[in-house]
Amino acid sequence: MTSVTSDRPGAINARPVRHPGRWVAIAIIALLLAMMVSSLVTNPKWDFPYAFEIMQQKAVINGLWKGTILGTIGAMILGIGLGIALAVMRLSDNPVLRGVAFAYTWFFRAMPRYVLLAIMGIGVGFLYKQFDIGIPFGQQIAHALGLSTDLTFASLKWDDFSSTVWVGILGLGLSEAAYMAEIARAGILSVDRGQAEAAQALGMSPGQTMRRIVLPQAMRVIVPPTGNETIAMVKDTSLLAAIPVIAELYYQAYQFGSRSFRIMPGFVAATLWYLIVCSILMVGQSYLERYFGRGFGTSTSTKQARKVDALLARAGDH
Repeated sequence: MTSVTSDRPGAINARPVRHPGRWVAIAIIALLLAMMVSSLVTNPKWDFPYAFEIMQQKAVINGLWKGTILGTIGAMILGIGLGIALAVMRLSDNPVLRGVAFAYTWFFRAMPRYVLLAIMGIGVGFLYKQFDIGIPFGQQIAHALGLSTDLTFASLKWDDFSSTVWVGILGLGLSEAAYMAEIARAGILSVDRGQAEAAQALGMSPGQTMRRIVLPQAMRVIVPPTGNETIAMVKDTSLLAAIPVIAELYYQAYQFGSRSFRIMPGFVAATLWYLIVCSILMVGQSYLERYFGRGFGTSTSTKQARKVDALLARAGDH
């Protein structure tokens, strides 16, 4: 028989805390899920067989690759590169660079992407038929000097590519750079200032310090929101219709549905493709987060820290 003392109490017959709200929530979720499944199975207007046919159409596949995937990759490359440059400018000691970076992020964060793409696709062509690359006021200067040339080196007709995916990449990339600048700035500020000071003490230049010391450590903070921005960009490529770009997933799927007067299968086909692409990106994002998050908050690092603390405690005792 186990003795009961003041320092060793007897067995505690504890009862688990009841959570009736959890069961109520589970019942509600199960009911909503059953209603959704019932609608998908019993409502013939969903027309899933035709939606699967639309997904396999050549025009839809081309729109997926040329408009959605290519547009996402190009816009994110431009947005990340320009965003990091803007973040460095925001953290610069030069007031001019800080002001330019602030004005850029202020403007493009306030500008809706659909409006920006519409301006680039239609408005720019209305304002400027072509862009002349040369010396500003070259025609006036050449006339004053009596020259036969207008000091223009090259000309670019906007209408020649105003309705292409490259204009969409440019518009989405410029907009994305404003958001990536704030993400990169937060990541850079998350790195302890002593890291940069130690690198500079070793003789590294500011550029080397940023590339080799600061940015690799900041990636742990930068990667998760950048992954979210990439997934959001996949969906934002549907806004390329404002340019207009017809080689795009949503536009092509919608056209197949509207031409056959079965609009819902077109929406379903586009949705399924978006789900597939975004799911693949989510998996890739999780791998990147684990890669750049090595050594931060893991059980291994915690155990190692405890071992170090124990050794220090023993050394202090002696």
